[in-house]
Amino acid sequence: MEETTMPQGTPKNTAPEINLIAKFFVDGKEVGIPLQLMAKNFSTGSVGFFGSNKFSIGDGSEKGYQVQIQMIKIGSKPAK
Repeated sequence: MEETTMPQGTPKNTAPEINLIAKFFVDGKEVGIPLQLMAKNFSTGSVGFFGSNKFSIGDGSEKGYQVQIQMIKIGSKPAK
């Protein structure tokens, strides 16, 4: 895995500002809309990315589905 580099002067425990998009597939066909994951500084002190949305996967579900994605950088939580 490649380490993401941060601009000089960025605090060490700050989520990197990069563009992440998650796409969803059912039986090889893309469904719903791509989900953008935004940089997030979690309340625990960890940093990473988070995104959530509601969409249909084409299965006839009346209300669709809610999806949430968290990507937390391993080792980003400050030591106590």
